[in-house]
Amino acid sequence: MQPSLRAARVATYVYFVLCGTLMGAWVVHIPAAEERVGVSHATLGGLLVLLGLGAFAGMQVAGPLTDRLGARVVVPAGGVLCGAALILPGLAETPWALAGALLAFGFCNGCLDVSMNAHAVHVEKAYGRPVMSGFHATFSVGGVIAALVAAGAARAGLSPVPSMAALGAVGIVIALASARALLPMAPAPVAADPDPESDPDSGSRSTEAAETSPAGTRRGGKRRVWLLAVLALMVMLCEGAANDWSALHLKDVLGAPAGTAAFAYGTFAAAMTIGRLLADRLVARFGSMAVLRHGAAMAAVGITLVALGPWMWAAFAGWALFGLGLSGTVPQLFSAAGHADPASAGANVSRVAGLGYVGMLAGPAVIGWLTHLVALNHAFILLTLLCVTTAVAAGTLRTGSDSTPRNDLAPVGH
Repeated sequence: MQPSLRAARVATYVYFVLCGTLMGAWVVHIPAAEERVGVSHATLGGLLVLLGLGAFAGMQVAGPLTDRLGARVVVPAGGVLCGAALILPGLAETPWALAGALLAFGFCNGCLDVSMNAHAVHVEKAYGRPVMSGFHATFSVGGVIAALVAAGAARAGLSPVPSMAALGAVGIVIALASARALLPMAPAPVAADPDPESDPDSGSRSTEAAETSPAGTRRGGKRRVWLLAVLALMVMLCEGAANDWSALHLKDVLGAPAGTAAFAYGTFAAAMTIGRLLADRLVARFGSMAVLRHGAAMAAVGITLVALGPWMWAAFAGWALFGLGLSGTVPQLFSAAGHADPASAGANVSRVAGLGYVGMLAGPAVIGWLTHLVALNHAFILLTLLCVTTAVAAGTLRTGSDSTPRNDLAPVGH
């Protein structure tokens, strides 16, 4: 293996950790920001929507720019902007100031998010085997780092501003220092191989071979990307709902103490991380379509157990299955979008990630609205339906020659 490719993979891990750390640094300080600005929970919820809108806009800008300028330019630029913008929510003293700060921070975070995912697609393509899920697993590591830093700062009696400023400054340095290891530009599209067995990725290649003309290829590829985006919306809506409602489910529905209820989200998040650490090997063995289909089916079983199970152990088991099942779905959708057309990987990933982010934001709100009609646990049946739909539609990842896994590939370094 070329040392530059190994370095590019390590740098991609670094940027995923960086993105998770910077976002986590804001998340752990949300209560302090709410108290400082003096807004209600409802108003804060509206302000958080601006964070998502900013991220969506940043994704749509950074995706095409990554295709045009290359990851070596856009990824570190996104990291620098995100690190610099982190301090803004910490400095905000009024609701309007916090609104502007969250919009700016969300935009910068979206730029980093989509550009690093586009670069991850190219690293995966260069490796010739699945590595995307491992990148997504390290994003969670960043959240742990942010929580540890925030806890240490609180014990030292520091306000949120110094810790956010320090993390932002360190993030800028890391973003700049890691830039040289990135792949400079997107690789040129590869001509279709007449031998279908030569394609090492069993579930995330484009449908170009199925089309007969360049125009048909573009139209077919674009339709497929938007189908992937819809699937991303559904599975990320499920993830967003779990983030906000898992602990409340145990507390309000099953009567668990607050300390015990908090472990519901911890169980879900831990299962997500473990699943993503294992998913690349499963994709290499069985194919990305199988991981998406069986993962979504497992998630459907898990959330149904949560919705209908009357016992606390059933709820914990359900949240674990839900997290484990969802863990490999989003990376496969991002990877498939990027591989659909390597020359437009950034734009395609931005479409899938952007619509998925809308689902992540909508999940808590949709479940909250449904609780006006049915009990919270019964509202989770919607998530079951979305997971079942995803499992049925997993054939979107199937292409003409990649429906079977490849087990005879020579390993490509670690």
